[in-house]
Amino acid sequence: MRERFEYIAIKIVLWCASWMPKSFIYLMTKSLAMLFYYLLPKRRVLVQKNLSNAFPNLPQETIDRYTKEVYTNISESVAEILLMYVDRFDIDGAIVNLDEALEKLKGCKSQNGTIFMAAHFSNWELGAHFLGLHGFPTLVIGRKGDNELIDKYITVPFRNKYGNSAVYKDNAMIAMAKRLKSDGSVGVLIDQKTGGTHSAKVDFFGRKAPTTLSVASLKLKFDSAVVPMSVIRESRGRYRMFIEDPIEYKADEIDDQRGKLEAMTLHYNKVLEGMILRSPTEWFWVHNRWNIKR
Repeated sequence: MRERFEYIAIKIVLWCASWMPKSFIYLMTKSLAMLFYYLLPKRRVLVQKNLSNAFPNLPQETIDRYTKEVYTNISESVAEILLMYVDRFDIDGAIVNLDEALEKLKGCKSQNGTIFMAAHFSNWELGAHFLGLHGFPTLVIGRKGDNELIDKYITVPFRNKYGNSAVYKDNAMIAMAKRLKSDGSVGVLIDQKTGGTHSAKVDFFGRKAPTTLSVASLKLKFDSAVVPMSVIRESRGRYRMFIEDPIEYKADEIDDQRGKLEAMTLHYNKVLEGMILRSPTEWFWVHNRWNIKR
C-alpha cells in the first residue's frame, strides 16, 4: 500500500510539473529544501562536517554559507530534473558552450569503448541525457530504487531516454564489459561509497573513502577511453559543460594488480576533486561519503 501511495504521489508531482509555471516549480523545490535544512539538523550538521573536513582552512561563517548553498543547488537541480521528466527543459538550450561541448564530444569516440566518469555534481542527469541526444547512447549505472513501481515506471524510462539504458549496480560489471567490447559508452558516477571486494578505501578530499575499482578495472582490461564529464550551473537553467581529455594513466610503475587498481582509482578521485573545486557547493555533500558518525 505504501509503495503504491508513493508512486501515485510522484505521478501527481510530475503532472503538476507539466503545467505549473517554471518559476513556481523552482520556488516549490527551494522551499522544500529549506524546510529540510531547518527541520533535519542531523543532515545539515553532516554537510557542515563534510565541508569542514574537506576545506579545513575555511572560517565557520563560510562553511555555514556553503551549507545553505548546497541545499539551494540541490533544489534547483531537482526542479530541472522534474522539468526534464515532463519534457519542459531544453537540454541543448541549457548548455552555454554548446558548440564547444559538441566538438569535444566528437573526439570521445574510441575503438575500445568510452567510459564517461562523473559525480553527483550539479545536474548530473543533464549530462547523461546530453550524451544520448548527441550520438552517444550510454549505459547508465544506478542503484535500484526502494520503490519498485517508481523505479519501473518512472525512473528507468526517464534514464532510458534518447537511447540510453539503465542497469543496476548488482549486474553492472558484466553489462559494462559487454557494452565496451562493442565499442559503446558507459556512464559511471564513482563518488558514492561502495563495499565488497571490488572496492578500496582511497583518499578523497584528504580522507579515506570506500570507492569502486570498476573504472580502473575496465580501463586495464579493455583500454577504453576514460573521459571525465561535468556541468556547472552558471545561472538558473543555464550550464557550462566540461568534457575533459581522456585519462590515460594505468599505473605502469606498479607491478601488483591490486596496487594498480588503487593507484588509478586515487587518480580518478583527484580528477573528481578538481571538478568539485570549480564550484564546491554543487556537489552532493548531504551524502555520508566518509561514514561520519552523526
